[in-house]
Amino acid sequence: MTKKVLMVGWHPTVVDYSRYPGLDANKLEAALRADERKLNDLGYDASIGFIFSGETAMEQLEQTLKQDAYDVVMIGAGVRKDDDHFLTFEKLVNIVHEHAPKARIAFNSGPMDSDAAIQRWA
Repeated sequence: MTKKVLMVGWHPTVVDYSRYPGLDANKLEAALRADERKLNDLGYDASIGFIFSGETAMEQLEQTLKQDAYDVVMIGAGVRKDDDHFLTFEKLVNIVHEHAPKARIAFNSGPMDSDAAIQRWA
């Protein structure tokens, strides 16, 4: 059975790149899409659920989780590791807990190791 995977993170157009030297929207999206392709090539049914703001992130994730059942939901490091987004991260974890209680929750350390985070829990 194919494992369904959702990778949640900021849309590359809303990231503050002054905090991430050497990274820009094109590089971030390329890294995320590469992880998505790698997971799909490994046999997962992986997709990215981009969020656009702390105000809309919970509703966006809730709607996505209501549309399909996921085996693993990964919340990206850009949300988790940035103190400015701590409350958004906390709320997203609770949305996953409420709307996908059977899903494993994974966390990556950056935009290039999402596949490893998923493989730990899938």
